[in-house]
Amino acid sequence: MDGQWWRQVPSQLARLWRTSLQVRTVAITLLLTGAAILVTGIYMSLSISNDLYQSRLDQALRDSSRATTTAQSTLNASDASTGDAGRNLLNSALQYVQSATSSRLIAAFRVPGQDAATPSPPDRSSPGLTNVISDELRAQVQKGGTKQYYQSVALPGADGGTDPGIIVGTQITLPSYGHYELYIGYDLRDAENTLVFVQGTLALAGLALILLIGAITWVIVRFVVQPIRVAAETSERLAAGDLAVRIPERGEDVFASLARSFNGMADSLQSQITQLATLSQLQQRFVSDVSHELRTPLTTIRLAGDVIYDQRETFPPATERTAELLHTQIERFDRLLSDLLEISRYDAGSVALEPEPTNLVRLADDAVDEMRTLADQNGTELRLDAPGGYFDVGMDPRRIRRVVRNLLGNAIEHGEGKPVIVTVDSNESAVALTVRDYGLGMSQQEVNHVFDRFWRADPSRKRTIGGTGLGLAISLEDATLHAGWLQVWSAPGAGSCFRLTLPRVAGREIASSPLPLPPSDAGATDVRSGSAVGTETEARA
Repeated sequence: MDGQWWRQVPSQLARLWRTSLQVRTVAITLLLTGAAILVTGIYMSLSISNDLYQSRLDQALRDSSRATTTAQSTLNASDASTGDAGRNLLNSALQYVQSATSSRLIAAFRVPGQDAATPSPPDRSSPGLTNVISDELRAQVQKGGTKQYYQSVALPGADGGTDPGIIVGTQITLPSYGHYELYIGYDLRDAENTLVFVQGTLALAGLALILLIGAITWVIVRFVVQPIRVAAETSERLAAGDLAVRIPERGEDVFASLARSFNGMADSLQSQITQLATLSQLQQRFVSDVSHELRTPLTTIRLAGDVIYDQRETFPPATERTAELLHTQIERFDRLLSDLLEISRYDAGSVALEPEPTNLVRLADDAVDEMRTLADQNGTELRLDAPGGYFDVGMDPRRIRRVVRNLLGNAIEHGEGKPVIVTVDSNESAVALTVRDYGLGMSQQEVNHVFDRFWRADPSRKRTIGGTGLGLAISLEDATLHAGWLQVWSAPGAGSCFRLTLPRVAGREIASSPLPLPPSDAGATDVRSGSAVGTETEARA
């Protein structure tokens, strides 16, 4: 494992690039600075190289011209006419050339095509020079007369390698013997060494400059980023609920202005949040106190109402109907008070689970049996399908039974007398229950508010079950308290499907729900027929 640490280097560098503003700034600065220094260095290196070559070329041409002129003057003053005298004359001319120039690489070749009747001095050449003189240069010299021609070549080096060089060629004339090609070679190794030294110096200076700029940028960015980092950390702590945290205010620069503005915003937020929290606590206390205070008179009213309801058959028809309505509304009022008390407990955070091993299939079966009378009254068929979930799961059975009853009651009320199917299944991480109806359905806008308190999908619709408008809101709180999910899919004209998902083991995260949502029979339908594609919303812990 330790031998493969390098595999993690790219991901660590990528994470450092994403998370560190200081690293990004320094890296971009170094990259741009390095590119600028590289372009500048290449330009300076090429300029110095061209200047050095041109300088050595001009020097070689001047040196060669001076030496050739001196040698030609010596030859013109000579009256040698025999073979040995001509040979000595050529040797003397080459010695003059050698003494008048800085080079020791000299060659002389008789120009081809001249009269061969008179014996002429033989060709002379320094070792290794003959092989580097190209045919093109010789052709130019042979046809150019006293003009100078040059060529860049690779001269044999002392260490067995090659050195850069220049060969300058022209013609000289030996009286009585004709024209000779004179070549002088100049070694540019000293110029190459100078260029290598300059390039190395430029490279070291560029590297040192990049490192210096990187260090300076790191220090400057550190001073600039540090206040930003402090602001970010302070913002995170403020977002986490630490309303008393503030940014230290130092100096009068832009960061000090930022700190003052941020602290002013934090003070305002703290004041408003404190005020809202106080109002929320007062509201929760008011709801709880009112609910408790109403319990006593409601109990009295309910007892009196029960007495009147039990004797309703002895009353006239109008009074009998009034007694029935009174009894129904008192029961609804009682359920509303109970729901308000439950909501106030959730708002106050005083709700605690009482978990015990419970079989969700059996719990759903019991809930279906309890709601069957109501379903029969509405002409609704209740069916339970349980391909899985036949094991005990730690849950609060009273709260989960309340969730299932609420879902069944909503499905029966909005199911338009069509079947309501309850499905229970499980997987490795969760157990789930869905309640599917094929009634009115809801639009996306309605789905977004389905878990709001006292919200009704159709306010004009008659409430047949007598719900309080808090059932789904309490069900959501119950599911969240179990670290579960309560989700809904719905489509106008295609019905709705509520899905409750609970973890198999308390405290363990739910990987996925065992039941699909949208349900498998919720395919999109033709909009022209009056229905639409289903919409989905969810509430998770």
